[in-house]
Amino acid sequence: MARIAGVNIPTNKRVLIALSYIHGIGPAKAKEICEKVSLAPERRVSDLTDAEVLQIRETIDQDHMVEGDLRREIAVNIKRLMDLGNYRGLRHRRGLPVRGQRTHTNARTRKGPAKPIAGKKK
Repeated sequence: MARIAGVNIPTNKRVLIALSYIHGIGPAKAKEICEKVSLAPERRVSDLTDAEVLQIRETIDQDHMVEGDLRREIAVNIKRLMDLGNYRGLRHRRGLPVRGQRTHTNARTRKGPAKPIAGKKK
C-alpha cells in the first residue's frame, strides 16, 4: 500500500484513479502528475516501484497544495469572509446556501432536517 500526502492509496486501482483519493487532486491534476513523472496513467499502483512512488510524492509536495494545508486554507478563507461580514460570509455564518440557490423549498443539506412549526397543520 502506497502512502502519499498522508493518504493510503488503493493498490489495485489505476494510478490516475488512485491519485484522486487525495483531497485536492482530481482527474485533471492526476493526469498532469502522471505526465510530469512520465507514468502511463493506466498502470496499477501495485505495479509501481518505490522510486516512482517517491517521484510522485515529491511532485505533489512541490507543485500542489493537498490534504491538510488545502483544508486549512479553505477554512481560513471562509473565516475571512465571515469576519468581513459580507453577504457570502453571512450566508456561511447562518448555515444557508452561499451561491444563490433557493431556500423556500429545498436547501435541506445546508439547513439541516426540517423543524416543525407549531400550529401549522393541514
